[in-house]
Amino acid sequence: MVKIMERKELIDAYLDFFKSKSHKIIPSSSLVPENDPTVLFTTAGMHPLVPYLLGQKHPLGKRICNVQKCIRTQDIESVGDEVHHTFFEMLGNWSLGDYFKKESIEYSYEFLIKILKIPKEKLAVSCFKGDANAPKDNESAGIWKKLGISEKRIAFLEKEDNWWGPAGNTGPCGPDTEIFFYTGKKTPEVFSPKDKKWVEIWNNVFMQYNKNKNGKYTELTQKNVDTGMGVERTIAVLNNLSDNYQTDIFLPIIQAIENISGKKYNESEEIKKAMRIIADHIRAAVFILGDKHQITPSNIEHGYVLRRLIRRAIRYGRIIGIKNEFTDKIAEAVIPLYSDYPELKKSRKFILDNLKLEEEKFSNTIEQGLRKFHQLKGKNLNGKDAFLLFQSYGFPIEMTLELAEEEGIKVNIEEYESELKKHQELSRTSSEGRFKSGLADNSEKTTRLHTATHLLNEALRIVLKDNNIKQKGSNINSERLRFDFNFPRKLEENEIKEIETLINKKISESLEVIKEEMSISKAINSGAQAEFGAKYPRIVSVYAIGNFSREICTGPHVKNTKDIGHFKIIKEEGVAAGIRRIKAVVE
Repeated sequence: MVKIMERKELIDAYLDFFKSKSHKIIPSSSLVPENDPTVLFTTAGMHPLVPYLLGQKHPLGKRICNVQKCIRTQDIESVGDEVHHTFFEMLGNWSLGDYFKKESIEYSYEFLIKILKIPKEKLAVSCFKGDANAPKDNESAGIWKKLGISEKRIAFLEKEDNWWGPAGNTGPCGPDTEIFFYTGKKTPEVFSPKDKKWVEIWNNVFMQYNKNKNGKYTELTQKNVDTGMGVERTIAVLNNLSDNYQTDIFLPIIQAIENISGKKYNESEEIKKAMRIIADHIRAAVFILGDKHQITPSNIEHGYVLRRLIRRAIRYGRIIGIKNEFTDKIAEAVIPLYSDYPELKKSRKFILDNLKLEEEKFSNTIEQGLRKFHQLKGKNLNGKDAFLLFQSYGFPIEMTLELAEEEGIKVNIEEYESELKKHQELSRTSSEGRFKSGLADNSEKTTRLHTATHLLNEALRIVLKDNNIKQKGSNINSERLRFDFNFPRKLEENEIKEIETLINKKISESLEVIKEEMSISKAINSGAQAEFGAKYPRIVSVYAIGNFSREICTGPHVKNTKDIGHFKIIKEEGVAAGIRRIKAVVE
């Protein structure tokens, strides 16, 4: 008999199980990845672990596990069906150069059979078929057979189905084995991956190879295991539900939408779709707003994704007859469901205020914008008109494309993008990646910039004479560093120059960069700087730059400041109330 569980019960069972297998539990990281500039949001549990997957030693050892909050928007058009989400939680366990295929598969099997009480007759698996770059994964299949999985329930599939990575053009990658649960009544003897009643619930990735810039695959020295189990999908499966939105995760949100709209979820497929989109998008918006980086709706990067989610939810609210502002009321139903994320309760006012503000902005123009769309559309919509809808009426281009598809007309997207480039840069790359780097860009330039942020962090406090200044977020790629910090006003030109001078002085002093590992309490007591609002594991890495800077960080870093080069600030600006941003380069 499959064990019926609610969200928190599954998470606790998972973490307790892997804790019993000598895994250390690490906290869920920010939705904005610190170590991977190739994406806007954390799309998988591996993102916060990039340095350790590439060989850096983790302070807590080689076996770790957690539940990670994630955002993916590449399938946003699919949200509205029974199973797709933009925000989701991913359970994961990792081996950083410790155990490999045998133990990973055995642990997965034990958890499913003994803890979740799933009969093995309800399970099937897929393995990598092999190609010119890597052989057929007979090893994984052999382990499954020894555990009692019938050969008829093991499918060998192509790379597109059973291979992970690299995340960019280069980096760690390898075969995976996916585990499926049969949601129908009578389980067929033979596993057919095309049968939609077989639902994937767990994926074990074996980072066995490294792909270089020439497309060549070589065996990795440190082989890692990276597994992922989606909380939403697994809860639905355990409760014998085909609709994720009928689980304890979503029901209170759906009920709030029903109360506000006066409609019932099961009234029609159109209403179901709209309510799912509203529930999903507002839940995602709550977590983005509640993140430590305090992202707000805007027309660039993270803020653009947030704006798009909120405005799409508002449009579907209109479709089911919600005329008054409602997004903050839906958020009020989301926050209590996630008491294990205290940042949401702490940021409650910020979340609700920003939802209200964005809805007010959009509500003022949405009806006018819809009327304008119907006036402009004709047979097709040119790029200038699409841009007008964006600039004057706040319609994200994706919304215009969605409306056009509903009306059976085309939009000249190339012309739209040409118009857009004349006015502003618009990022629509939530998951595809902005820079053609690998899993993470740990190039020499990025390493130099990363160390420079430590000097910048300390120099700000000294020059601005404010010891309360804290890092509020950072993003580093091979081109520049971006550093957010709390400060109430714009920096003066002479202050910027003084910060640059101090940093370049410390670079010229050839200070050693020394790494130590210690408990988080000892690190704080030693004066090490920590990022505001960040959750840290019990043991952390502290990087000391001479006697100038001391900071909790995961790297990468140069060994001596003389290797950084000349530091130059290229921009200083405000990004939110009381939050300033510096962009800088090293030459």
